[in-house]
Amino acid sequence: MENKAAIRGKVHFIGIGGCSMNGLAQILKDRGFEVQGSDRTTSPFTERLDEVGIPVFIGHDPKNVEGCDTVVYSAAIHEDNVERVRAKELGIPEIERSVALGLISEKYKEVIGIAGCHGKTTITSMLALISENGGCNATVHVGGMVDFLNGGIRLGSPDLFITEACEYVESFLTLHPTVVLINNIDNDHLDYFKTFDNIVNAFRKFVARMPEGGLFIGCTDDENVRRLLGEFDGRKLTYGLDTANDPDYYPANIEYSALGCPAFDVMFRGEKLGRIELNVPGRHNMIDALAATVVALSHGDSFDLIAAALAHFHAVQRRFEYYGERDGVRVFHDYAHHPAEIRAALDAGFRTKHNKMFVVFQCNSYTRAKTLFVENVDCFKGADEVLVPDIYPGREKDDGSVHARDMVAGINRETNNAKYIPTFEEINEYLKLNAREGDIVITLGSGDVYKKTRMFLEK
Repeated sequence: MENKAAIRGKVHFIGIGGCSMNGLAQILKDRGFEVQGSDRTTSPFTERLDEVGIPVFIGHDPKNVEGCDTVVYSAAIHEDNVERVRAKELGIPEIERSVALGLISEKYKEVIGIAGCHGKTTITSMLALISENGGCNATVHVGGMVDFLNGGIRLGSPDLFITEACEYVESFLTLHPTVVLINNIDNDHLDYFKTFDNIVNAFRKFVARMPEGGLFIGCTDDENVRRLLGEFDGRKLTYGLDTANDPDYYPANIEYSALGCPAFDVMFRGEKLGRIELNVPGRHNMIDALAATVVALSHGDSFDLIAAALAHFHAVQRRFEYYGERDGVRVFHDYAHHPAEIRAALDAGFRTKHNKMFVVFQCNSYTRAKTLFVENVDCFKGADEVLVPDIYPGREKDDGSVHARDMVAGINRETNNAKYIPTFEEINEYLKLNAREGDIVITLGSGDVYKKTRMFLEK
């Protein structure tokens, strides 16, 4: 997937409030482009754009693109969008977001692509914090809202670019990485990939985009990442929790605090480098911190600096984020929408002191529901109750082939702890009646569940 387009002149972003789009807009402004954009509604991202002097039009209007030289649009903006229609009429070149990201990456001497089906936002955010605290002065592009960045971008060196590398629709194949990190490869986005082999092959093609001398950093806990590492003849570093797979970097002397936050020694080929203490819970955050540590060490940052930065890391929004408390019941939310992510989020919950654990899971895709949540659904093991509302349609239309009741049946065949409750209003009433002081509620999903979660905190 080669980039043949070019970003020129005055640039208009359609959907500029997106978590990736706003960061790209800020990078281009920093590089001297005149930048503006539009979106349907205001958001923390659009507020940040206003703070840095990038005009944002609320609402789409054909007049917004007039006088511009390039239009960048996100995948959510279809061809019939009035601004795209007007851009075509005026002959203004249009560039899809992932292609724009690839074009921007070409301008950097070194590009570190953080890939994997889970954990890449956290790893990239950790690297941004290490940069903020005196590490390598990277420009970092994160696909999420990061509080300490007031958005999803850290503007730094014009020579070093660290970015999330998203596998969906193979968009990461527009990038030009000199370093590739793969945290894991999992069975997701089957609406596009169709088969798991196609997913693995997409990651294989991403690794192949590195030039001679590129560095492949991989997690040996994942058998498919191990497979790609075995195929790769160039420079590589490995990390993982399971020492049976002989990783270069691994944790030892692992301890968890009362809040489930891990502390561990970082070992490199048998030598102790030092100890890291995290203030975010769960085993998955330990793996992500280890990944960020390997990247930072490979780029010359000192271990002490890395450990000090990671000690101050707090969760990216919607990653086991604490929302508040009602009548002694604490409420958390996590973006988790895949079985592996759900296991990781619940692991963090298990390590958080509680009496009873209520889980609310909103699936945001009919394809995902059919392929991942109707057979062998053991990812909710250990939760006391799993409440499942109607499926959120996301990008798809309901063809009647799967229902939330089918998911409940699939969960109950394995763990017998799920209930179908159609709406969030009904779930809220159920929790009012059944959740008691000392219990926790964890809401999961990548749809609008994070908005609905707020109602659980209302008196």
